[in-house]
Amino acid sequence: MNTKPARNPGGSEYDSPAAYANFNFQLPKKQISMVPDMGKWKRSQAYADYIGFILTLNEAVKGKQLTCAYPCSETVKKLLSLLGTLDRWIDETPPVDQPSRFGNKAYRTWYAKLDQEAETLVSDILPSNLSAAAPEIAVYLKEAVGNSTRIDYGTGHEAAFAAFLCCLCKVGALRVEDQLAIIFKVFDRYLQVMRKLQKTYRMEPAGSQGVWGLDDFQFLPFIWGSSQLIDHPTLEPRHFVEEKVVNEHHQDYMFLECIKFINEMKTGPFAEHSNQLWNISAVPTWAKVNQGLIRMYKAECLEKFPVIQHFKFGSLLSIQPVKP
Repeated sequence: MNTKPARNPGGSEYDSPAAYANFNFQLPKKQISMVPDMGKWKRSQAYADYIGFILTLNEAVKGKQLTCAYPCSETVKKLLSLLGTLDRWIDETPPVDQPSRFGNKAYRTWYAKLDQEAETLVSDILPSNLSAAAPEIAVYLKEAVGNSTRIDYGTGHEAAFAAFLCCLCKVGALRVEDQLAIIFKVFDRYLQVMRKLQKTYRMEPAGSQGVWGLDDFQFLPFIWGSSQLIDHPTLEPRHFVEEKVVNEHHQDYMFLECIKFINEMKTGPFAEHSNQLWNISAVPTWAKVNQGLIRMYKAECLEKFPVIQHFKFGSLLSIQPVKP
């Protein structure tokens, strides 16, 4: 079937799902085992697709509120149902009594359920002729919720969820018209579930830089959230440190939603517990904040070996060099 490829949020060309009917999918695995391997990652098709996906969505949400109108496809509805299932499992798996405050072991019980069900959950999202892609794509879903050995969560896990969505775009299960729903519905719901996991099981931040990091757990909602606020008539970066502003506008803006969560979880002066964000509040425009955060994301997450050593490569996100 020779359909004309469309541009998708994965930043690369893709055919219709029919193009993947006889495709040779493979289980993703780690390929970056030493610091010198980082060059392979930066030259890879996976890096180009991943960063293309992040930037395409960054452009799509520019100046738009979470509450604006956009289409909601069947695939998006199925993804929301999947995330609802993960949420329900948290309710069904209460924390256990244990001596240490952090890293509640009940998380491992919750994770074991996902480990067992992930392929089925992903199969339910995909069109029937793409069921062969489920094992490959399910790996990214399992990587996206934290580490069950260390009971921690960080930006590498968040990147796995973005990779999961990128793969769904590449096989054509998510389409160009889903761009706003991918962020405003699916990613936003993912954040809610991750926050609930973090609070319920007192998960440790993975590889946190403490006060010098942007946030203990997330990065992408600050990028996309700052893009939403570009050219806002009244809200400037200096306003996000004001609790009144955050409480009034967090339903509309992902960036402010993140600040609200930080304010709930941390005590003391904002400048002390979130120094990097405090510095960002001095940047004059949201466009500059957005550009700076993209640079920081590349430097602090995508170019850091401790994060990327855990990234897995398969047929959809390939370690092969970008084709010239």
